[in-house]
Amino acid sequence: MVDSPQSPGTPDAAPHDVVIVGGGLAGGLIALALHRHAPDCRFVVIEAGRTLGGHHRWSWFETDIPERERALMAGFALNGWDEGYDITFPAYGRTLPTSYRSLASAEFHRALVAELPAERVMLETKAASLDADGVTLSDGTRVAAKRVIDCRPFKSSKALAGGWQVFLGQHFKCAKPHGLTRPVIMDASVDQVAPHGNGEAYRFVYVLPLSEDEVFIEDTYYADQPKMDADILKGRVAEYAHRNGWQGEVIDQEAGILPVISGGDFAAATAEVAIPGVALAGARGGFSHPLTSYTLPFAVDNALAIARLIARRPQLTGAELAAFCARRAKRHWRATAYYRMLSRMLFEAAEPGKRVVVFEHFYALKGNLVERFYAGRSTWPDRLRILTGKPPVAIPRAIRALFSSGKPLNMETPA
Repeated sequence: MVDSPQSPGTPDAAPHDVVIVGGGLAGGLIALALHRHAPDCRFVVIEAGRTLGGHHRWSWFETDIPERERALMAGFALNGWDEGYDITFPAYGRTLPTSYRSLASAEFHRALVAELPAERVMLETKAASLDADGVTLSDGTRVAAKRVIDCRPFKSSKALAGGWQVFLGQHFKCAKPHGLTRPVIMDASVDQVAPHGNGEAYRFVYVLPLSEDEVFIEDTYYADQPKMDADILKGRVAEYAHRNGWQGEVIDQEAGILPVISGGDFAAATAEVAIPGVALAGARGGFSHPLTSYTLPFAVDNALAIARLIARRPQLTGAELAAFCARRAKRHWRATAYYRMLSRMLFEAAEPGKRVVVFEHFYALKGNLVERFYAGRSTWPDRLRILTGKPPVAIPRAIRALFSSGKPLNMETPA
């Protein structure tokens, strides 16, 4: 159970140094970094929901976060595995040695409200509008600020292209020990058919042994449309648990549809959500891995960069902070161009039912290469190695995908 939500704080008459709108992963970590690294900064985080972090589970390889930045996550109750992780494909299975970490949003919320001063968190508080001088709440209350950071959720844009990662996960309390000692990051030995309306798609099951008798099972697939049939996915999760002999009760569930970005006009997409003088961070600001949709490593890096800048330059203006975040976002977009190209290969060059071959080819490569890929730090030799060898897709289709602008992201509200 998560803690009961705090009562919303009362805005001070004097302007805050920083107002963070959105208490998800990015906003919560920025608040934590400010608290630890800029102790004189008067900040407040405004969250529309009952808890910080929403209802999610974030996972990452330990090497995704540089060692010098890992202290930011030290106060959270993490699930961790140092025995490596397993992957399974139709042609082979493999154990890779990298340590893996996972954080439930309930623990994220619990740790933050325990460490942050109560007046720094406003829960169940909706922001109606943002501007360079502060935030107007839905009840008309004005929260004045020297700097405003927009950490609200990602907003889809016709200026972007790509596909979708659809997932539903359930947390099981098993009747007896499940026997797993390390995560199964990708079991792609399952059939490659997506639920109704999505046809074939790259599909895999993701498994985390949370304790001796608790296991998290998530059914995930990459699809062309942002559609979810939750009942089918729940049935698939139950079938997978039954097949492995894991009987018990479901004690939690999460589901989502994430964009897998393969290209587009980043400046145009940013212009649709940018507010003059307001800094953009998190997924809305473009800080995610284009192919895996991972956000945590980038959220940690951004939070520390913002906090250290404000600590170093207490007179920093809101416009300067917005420009700082915009420069970082542009650098991130340029640095992740290779992964967007791979996304185009996945969605346009590979036939939907054979997308599993692309990942099968990738996971046969050296473990350090896989680590750097997930962290968004692939070297040029890594990039060449991924694209060499027996092509997992037809060469003519690959060439067309290479020069394609990508498929526009569907603007419909996901079902």
